Amino acid sequence: MDRRHRKQAKARSSRSTEEVSTIEWEFIKMSEQEEDLIYRMHKLVGDRWALIAGRIPGRKAEEIERFWIMRHGEVFAGPCN
Repeated sequence: MDRRHRKQAKARSSRSTEEVSTIEWEFIKMSEQEEDLIYRMHKLVGDRWALIAGRIPGRKAEEIERFWIMRHGEVFAGPCN
């Protein structure tokens, strides 16, 4: 009986991981005004995404953070030449 619980837990965790990873890499489009506000707010408050998102109507903290990571993350940067 103990083995079955482990298998079920493993199956549940792999399904939830797949769901997160597909959403995680969607490109977020922002207007120039939104981008400017995000840059200025980040300079003032740092990585406080919820605070920044509160200043941009219709945006969630997760969207703001994903946008920032896609713009500034090493994984998304082009090859270094």
